[in-house]
Amino acid sequence: MNPRRVRSCLLIGLSLTLAACAQSTTSSPAVPLAAATDSSIQTDPVESGAYLIGFRQSPTTIGTQSLGVLSVSAQALTVQAAGGTVKTQFVDIAALAAHLTPAAVAALKADPNVEYVEPDYRKHALDLAPTPAAAGVQSQAISTQAVLGTASGETTWGDAALRVPALRAAGYTGAGVAVCITDTGIDGNQPEFTGRLRGYRNFTAEIGRDSAYSLNDVHQHGTHVAGTVAAQYGIGSTHLGSGMNVNGVGGVASGVNLYMARVLDDNGNGFTSDIINGVNWCTAQLKSKGGTENHVVISMSLSGGSFSTTEQRAYTAAYNAGAMIVAASGNWGTTVSYPAAYTNVLAVGAVDVNSQIAVFSNPGSKVALVGPGVNILSTRPLGQGTYMKASATGLPAFSDISSTDPLTTGNVSGTIVAAGGTNNEFCGTGVRNPALNGNIALISRGNCNYEEKISNAYGSGAIAVMIYNTTTTHDAPGTMALNTSYPIPAVGLSKNDGLALRAKLPTTGTVSINSGTDYDFDNGTSMATPHVSAAAAVVWAAKPTLTPTQLTSLLTSTATDLGPAGKDNSYGYGLVNPYKAITGN
Repeated sequence: MNPRRVRSCLLIGLSLTLAACAQSTTSSPAVPLAAATDSSIQTDPVESGAYLIGFRQSPTTIGTQSLGVLSVSAQALTVQAAGGTVKTQFVDIAALAAHLTPAAVAALKADPNVEYVEPDYRKHALDLAPTPAAAGVQSQAISTQAVLGTASGETTWGDAALRVPALRAAGYTGAGVAVCITDTGIDGNQPEFTGRLRGYRNFTAEIGRDSAYSLNDVHQHGTHVAGTVAAQYGIGSTHLGSGMNVNGVGGVASGVNLYMARVLDDNGNGFTSDIINGVNWCTAQLKSKGGTENHVVISMSLSGGSFSTTEQRAYTAAYNAGAMIVAASGNWGTTVSYPAAYTNVLAVGAVDVNSQIAVFSNPGSKVALVGPGVNILSTRPLGQGTYMKASATGLPAFSDISSTDPLTTGNVSGTIVAAGGTNNEFCGTGVRNPALNGNIALISRGNCNYEEKISNAYGSGAIAVMIYNTTTTHDAPGTMALNTSYPIPAVGLSKNDGLALRAKLPTTGTVSINSGTDYDFDNGTSMATPHVSAAAAVVWAAKPTLTPTQLTSLLTSTATDLGPAGKDNSYGYGLVNPYKAITGN
């Protein structure tokens, strides 16, 4: 997979997807999930012969493997006797993964000790996607509310929204609690994780991905998620974007013990069985399971469309053991996906800096909380980030900025000028506007391609380009396919930001793109989930006697209500507020 990242505003995929909608790879887009009343019913891709076999087990005994109808060894023998090959057996649930012939499937389904046989879905993460069906998406929009947070120094806007400076000043950093992330891996050499990474394990079949300190996070998603949780204050990485704080960024819970279960491979692919093994490993870090941790929050920035009885058993077992599970609601703007839709899992939606539900954030009655999920700055594997900024004098920070042509870097400041043409689209081969010479061109997305717009701006002498979207189904336009790489930086803005900027003209501004950095921006419920997971860890460290059920109740009852009054299907109970959960204020 091409490690070069681009910004998009929606992630969509068959099956399990990394719930990030920006900084995408160049993977081919997949088909959107079908709508359902609350959770997706789309069938995920299946690899021929890969199955999960569940043996009869009372719900009250889930989490205690020895109380299943058959012993662990007897389960394996049953599958082998039917002609199957066991891939893996799971801890604490009476189930296993195996490769089966059609005859073996039939034999096991007929076995009275077997409760079910279901696919071990082949799940694929796709960060860049086509526009989803618009129906229902815009109905989530709420009138403009207060700005949630302002970035300052190492404090990201997401940190500010969760009152992390106040938490740190009071000594609340999550110390003594573990956050275990299931994702694409982590760059353990990233200085922001100094002293925090306590465990790593690869659950995919890929060779050469077994060390946190060697290449393993080719996809880069896991490292970004981990930085939101545990990036260290006062310890920055080497390669910074122009204008970044020398110490990089800080995490919401900089004192936690960090674990990474690599359950998705270089391309973001993963089997349900790999994910279950990762969740079991995370749970095994608890002292009650023989590990060293008093409390474990399992953070899952991934989602999929197919219900799995085996997965539900795994989350029930983890929850019964004392782990708290937090998962992304998904990025289709339609329905809550799995694992967020499972029982005993806390589902998280995403909001932007202006308190608005992100247009991609999946709504549904399962949504419990929201977290910052738009234009989130965090860590990347060393040298793999693209840091971009754009601003305009007299306007608040833009809600989303995309690196429309990440191959061209540069840092420029100047007067922003409307490019002109019908609807400010600046279309027409060879069109020129002398007013752009030496200035930044502001152009609307529209009826001609990006290549034509940027070529016209460059030919007119523009020093940079800002292209704003014409639809709110997406935020910033995302990447563009260019035949020529023009030597001026070009970024994308959301429709609302672009229109506000156009109304403000004349004004001055800046455009900046730096590649090869150790940090990057991303969008998605993937980004919201680690904010909530880290917040949960901070509160649990301050109130260590709480059970997962009590912790969930405290977090939802103290959340900052956004959108319609009370719980709703977009914001849930509201923005997680760890400071209020701890102090009552």
